[in-house]
Amino acid sequence: MAITDVTEAAAWDPRASFGRTVQERMAHRLMLNVPSRGNPKVEKLIERINADDEMYALWLAANVNAVERLQMTDHGPVHVKIVMNIAVKLLRVLTESGVEPNVVTNYGMGTDDAEVIVLLASLLHDVGMSVHRKDHEEFSLFVAQPKIRELLEGIYDRATATVIRSEILHAIIGHRSGARR
Repeated sequence: MAITDVTEAAAWDPRASFGRTVQERMAHRLMLNVPSRGNPKVEKLIERINADDEMYALWLAANVNAVERLQMTDHGPVHVKIVMNIAVKLLRVLTESGVEPNVVTNYGMGTDDAEVIVLLASLLHDVGMSVHRKDHEEFSLFVAQPKIRELLEGIYDRATATVIRSEILHAIIGHRSGARR
């Protein structure tokens, strides 16, 4: 819908496009996809995430706060899908150019593990918007922590999953405006 004047903008109700109830919003679910390039961990995570109602509801809540309440740009499923695909593509371009991800350098993990970190960090970086815009990066940390643990269950042993989770949380807080390493 193209809004052409102030009167139309004032009258536009985003709920008409996205649904009003939780059930209506969930019925218009966007499925995520990213080229896995044979990475079974990425394939398993995408499968789990696409079946995860809690994750999708967090994106919906973040988007209601951003779009409907604050009149900001999208911070929901469309946003995270775009960010995830761009982030994974950038990681692959860098690794194909000889850049070694920190988890390879510091922990002897593989680039497939770096893809897991980038994928989950990009999908969870704005879940704190479901709580509040101000300091949403910090809210994202405590909202994402149990979800990361759940998603990584059975893919990694406990110690490796803990390191992966720490790296994901590091990436999430690092997207804060003015953040330093």
